[in-house]
Amino acid sequence: MTVTTKPAFIDFEASSLDLIAGYPIEVGVCLADGAQHSWLIDPHKTWHDWSARAEAIHGISRQELEEQGYSVSHVAAQLNAILPDQVFCDAWTFDSFWLHRLFRAAGMTPAFQLESVSSLLNPEQVRRWPAIRQQVIDALGLPVHRASNDALILHRTWQRIICPGEVEAR
Repeated sequence: MTVTTKPAFIDFEASSLDLIAGYPIEVGVCLADGAQHSWLIDPHKTWHDWSARAEAIHGISRQELEEQGYSVSHVAAQLNAILPDQVFCDAWTFDSFWLHRLFRAAGMTPAFQLESVSSLLNPEQVRRWPAIRQQVIDALGLPVHRASNDALILHRTWQRIICPGEVEAR
């Protein structure tokens, strides 16, 4: 990927951090142009795990998911429809698991590849990422641990690191 190519970013919130029983409850994306999309996910009939600790972090109740969430097949189809060939995340181990679990429950295959944001960065940029990310969080003033917000934070952090002059012009 070249510096002139603008990536899309994805983030998931989950029922817990248990990589055996946990499942995705919200997915958010920030496309290359900065457009954001997010979906609450109605738990699939085979998904039962729930962590009160995780709920306290993301603030999404299971009842809210059941009442306002979209089916796994709807969410998977939407992701396939809007995402480019590659999409980036900052917690690849978890995000790839949640992505796989979502698409498997939907009986679908992702039309895109998930990559770590670190693959876009050189070692110096990786070192600077946490501090710049915190600056972005402070500047945006958005709650973290909501998928769309977190995807936007990834997008803006990448912009500040890779093309700071472009961000300052906005």
